[in-house]
Amino acid sequence: MAENEKKNGLEKSAETKPAKAEKSKSDKPSVWSRIVSWFKSVRSESKKVAWANRKTVQANSIIVIVCVLACSIVLGILDYLFNSAIVGLGMLI
Repeated sequence: MAENEKKNGLEKSAETKPAKAEKSKSDKPSVWSRIVSWFKSVRSESKKVAWANRKTVQANSIIVIVCVLACSIVLGILDYLFNSAIVGLGMLI
């Protein structure tokens, strides 16, 4: 009789345990709802951005242009020197 009560107790405890919820495709949000959610998050994050003012953008742009010109001049001079060296060596041979 004690065995029957134990079996019944085990059966009841097994019945009261919640079954694991299996994930199905229906639990996943649709493609369109995920796209809309992504655009909403992009919009909210873009509101948090600290945008630079006109003066800062202008100063940074001038710095970039000057650096690009300086690098171009240095590379042009090196190209000319290496080209002259190669042509000079070609005439010696």
